[in-house]
Amino acid sequence: MSTPARPSLKSITPAPDHPGAAEQAAPPAAVGEPKDAARKGVRTALRSDPHAGDGRYPVAWLHISAPRGATPTATSRCLCGWNRSAIGHKRVLALITDHTAHRDTCPLRTNQEGRAAA
Repeated sequence: MSTPARPSLKSITPAPDHPGAAEQAAPPAAVGEPKDAARKGVRTALRSDPHAGDGRYPVAWLHISAPRGATPTATSRCLCGWNRSAIGHKRVLALITDHTAHRDTCPLRTNQEGRAAA
């Protein structure tokens, strides 16, 4: 005696023999819309963007990590390509000074038009 084969648990839908065109959906009914809705508009659409900035954006970052009882570390990065790091008390203090000095010499922060005119 042999046990009958177990039926498959998945039902496979047969594919159609030919491609068919998709049925078009009927347009939604425009019942109950006021006639002058488009003229009134939305009042909030006329307001300025509440999240608009004042034109400033970050250019350089100084990250200092000084856990209690551990060696301090720091990284200084700028969008112009400036990328420095330091480990230890003296070197971190020197990096802070270099980061502050870089703010005055960074090509992204200085006015390029004023340089050409001078």
